[in-house]
Formats: sequence, C-alpha cells, structure tokens
Amino acid sequence: YPCFCTRREILMEVERSPRAPHGPDGPVYPGTCRSLSEDERRSRIEAGGSYAWRLDMARANERAGALSWQDRDAGRQEADPGSFGDIVLGRKDTAGCYHLAVTWDDALQGVTLVTRGIDLFQASHIHRLLQRLLDLPVPQWHHHALIEDARGQRLAKRHDARSIRTLRDQGKSPAEVRALADFPD
Repeated sequence: YPCFCTRREILMEVERSPRAPHGPDGPVYPGTCRSLSEDERRSRIEAGGSYAWRLDMARANERAGALSWQDRDAGRQEADPGSFGDIVLGRKDTAGCYHLAVTWDDALQGVTLVTRGIDLFQASHIHRLLQRLLDLPVPQWHHHALIEDARGQRLAKRHDARSIRTLRDQGKSPAEVRALADFPD
C-alpha cells in the first residue's frame, strides 16, 4: 500500500505513542496510512504527493505462514519478519528497496549461499518472507563478522573507509592488506 508519511512525521507519531513498538532496526512504522481508503490513496497519488510502497506485514505473514531459514553458523532460525513492521518495498522515485532488490537478485542469479555481514543478520527474516511471497528458492545464509577499525567502528564506504582496491592502488601488497585487516596469512 502507498504510505504518504515523511520520516519526520513517522518519528513524531512514534514519539507521541506511549508504547511505540521497536523492532530490530528501531521504532516500527505505526501503520498510519494502512487504513486509508482507496479513494484517499488515489487522490493523493494523483495530486503528485511523495509516497513509499509498504508491505502490510500482518497480511503478508498470514499468507506466508510459518517460515524458517538456515544460517551456517547460527543454525535454523524461525523467521520473525513481523517484528520489523510494515517495511518499505519501494519509493515513488525508485524501483525497489534493498530488501526486495537483494532477494530478487539472489534468486535471479541462482545464489544458494547468501554471504553477508552480521549486521544484516536480522534482515534475513524479511528476505525469507519475500522469498515465500514471490515463490523464490530458499538459499542458506552465512553471516560473517565485520572488519572494524581500532575504535570498533565497522569499515564501510559510507564512513570513508579505504577499499582494498584503494589500498592496492597505494602500493600495499596482499600481505600488507591482510595484516591491516588482522587476517592470518
């Protein structure tokens, strides 16, 4: 369903609620636009307002039934995608969100072992639900530890961490790069 709430409006709504639910990613969207009538939705879309496409998690869970997934290190996981609330599947100006894109791409590419950082462990609950809803194959998962700097901050492009390519372009040898990552030879 289309959701017309801004991030700020959602945050304000959550702050007003004495018992706002929290999920693995923080406050859960309160479902403000879930009950809008079709006429109201159509009117807002035709007026050109910004919106995001959300998944009605209660309906999706009902349709999907019980789900589980297998992580190579953590073992069998009972999927709990409902704890995320009505997730965003896409925005008016983008084709799809991360969850939808990676789930579809993994299936399209025939991935049988999804390998991602441990910071994305919880997202696998959503991916498993999307696989069921889209009738996609179910891979196994492996969530690896993250490489962190001396302060415990994970190395990421968004934090201007240097890439392996950058280090190699600066003349670092493979052994020097492994040493920087504290990997044994």
